[in-house]
Amino acid sequence: MVKGCSFIERAGKAEDVFVPEEFTEEQKMIKEMVIDFCLKEIQEPMLKRGRELYATNEEDKAEVAKLLEKAAELGLCGVAISEKHGGIDLDFNTGLIFSEAGAQGFSFATTIGCQTSIGSLPIVYYGNEAQKDKYLPGVASAALKASYCLTEPNAGSDANSGKTKAVLNAAGTHYVINGQKMWITNGGFADLFIVFAKIDEDKELSAFIVEKAFGGITLGAEEKKMGIKGSSTVQVFFNDCMVPVENLLAGRGEGFKIALNILNSGRIKLAAGTTGGCKFSIDKAVAYAKERKQFETSIADFGAIKNKIATMVVHTFACDSAVYQTGRNIDLKTAEFKAAGAADGEAKLKALREFAVECAILKVKGSENADFVLDETLQIHGGMGYSMETGIEMGYRDARITRIYEGTNEINRMLSVAELTKRHLKSKEINLTKAGKHIPSLLVKRMLPFNAVEERGIIENIKASFLFLSGAAGKKLGKKLVDEQEIVMHLADILAESFLCEAVYLRVQKLKKNKGVDAAKLDAMEKAVQVYLYDALEKVRSAGNEIIDAYTSGFEKKTMRYFFGLLTKPYDINAKDLRRAVASYTYSQGAYPF
Repeated sequence: MVKGCSFIERAGKAEDVFVPEEFTEEQKMIKEMVIDFCLKEIQEPMLKRGRELYATNEEDKAEVAKLLEKAAELGLCGVAISEKHGGIDLDFNTGLIFSEAGAQGFSFATTIGCQTSIGSLPIVYYGNEAQKDKYLPGVASAALKASYCLTEPNAGSDANSGKTKAVLNAAGTHYVINGQKMWITNGGFADLFIVFAKIDEDKELSAFIVEKAFGGITLGAEEKKMGIKGSSTVQVFFNDCMVPVENLLAGRGEGFKIALNILNSGRIKLAAGTTGGCKFSIDKAVAYAKERKQFETSIADFGAIKNKIATMVVHTFACDSAVYQTGRNIDLKTAEFKAAGAADGEAKLKALREFAVECAILKVKGSENADFVLDETLQIHGGMGYSMETGIEMGYRDARITRIYEGTNEINRMLSVAELTKRHLKSKEINLTKAGKHIPSLLVKRMLPFNAVEERGIIENIKASFLFLSGAAGKKLGKKLVDEQEIVMHLADILAESFLCEAVYLRVQKLKKNKGVDAAKLDAMEKAVQVYLYDALEKVRSAGNEIIDAYTSGFEKKTMRYFFGLLTKPYDINAKDLRRAVASYTYSQGAYPF
């Protein structure tokens, strides 16, 4: 039995987690196939023509659409579609491998990601059999290019405030849709749109499958963007677009629910993609650092560069560990729901909802790590990184969008805490009060002199810090806490660190029991875990002190700071030497080593 958010309630066990080292040969082959496609169809042509992939004019957009068709020939556009409908129906964790490997397609990852995720999953999960039979084979073969129309000029994070309207015609045969959508990925060449609109004066959105061939659709010009230039992005205008009533997805007013649930899937897939981008970037940084000489010395030998390389590796290692542990848990939960009688699509949706908190955390951590890693890679390349010649600046620009789409990182931070709180207060699925009952004894233990803090203890302390601070703030502020967004976002950061710290720690603990793991690699992994915990503890200490300062004063502040200080005692390691060791092992492998 697996349960979302359980990481905050109890200590995880190494034997219960999945680690990427357990991927099958078939799964590894899928990864290599996707990387090979990206290399031959995207990277090599880009180098040959000396510019990145564009989707700015009709010729360029035709090239991008053709790439989708080539990907479909390998089955890559039907990863989540059943075999009955022309797909390959990968389990969720294998689908994350696809997302990770697809990052080497640069901005094309956004294009194919829309086709395989938000553009088609509403039909996969919510479509009736007639809708699936009609549309999914075309999506899987890329004969139908898919898009997703949710955002409007005045409805971004607050998606349910959208103004696009759908009115049933007098004959009762069609919904007439009028409205405007913006930032629509694949919109410039899409044949199929998943469109969200309110029927009449409904408070909740409904969702429709809309064919471009229905008419009444006008496209705006391609957006001039900072990055992901190979992804078509346009405004879409609906002017008396006639949509058959049978193209309503799920039921009336079900659209907002569809949008939220599809985003859960998109968030963790984005985390897998950013992790793949980080690994690729680290490979480039390592190769350049080893070949670049200054003062007659390879810059790879300089401590400042070792620090950068090691930190990039350590934080990517943590994200990688958490992504695939969560992906596997989603698969296990899906099987659990199916065994209880749920249909396939329903089981997958319920499993994704179960891990909504983890998906939100991973989206934030993955995207912010990607920005960090790309920035450091550019810095290591110096002027060459800033030049278009190496392509590093392109990756830097492409990565920036990941903190915005699939819900901004600010929204996802607040969502993670809000969803956890809801499960505690309303559904009673999580008992934070019970989880926090051990804090007094833990504080007493931390008061003892010469009480060394080891890895498992640091993870326990970070979890306790979240429970301690959220409980105290919630007790004092009550319902007003939701308006204190600064406090909530700091709590979210502490929650996230408790999750990733345990994930990366358990990965190594499980591998230590596997005699087949190379000793040098395992040693480097253990050092990476120590560094990650060291860095996480610093973030937790900073976030916690800001929380305390934000709503306490006088004796209360002194008391809170004292007890919080006990929970965040310094981790007595030499992080500099550990980073150097991780960097040295990375250099020995010539690439991202784990």
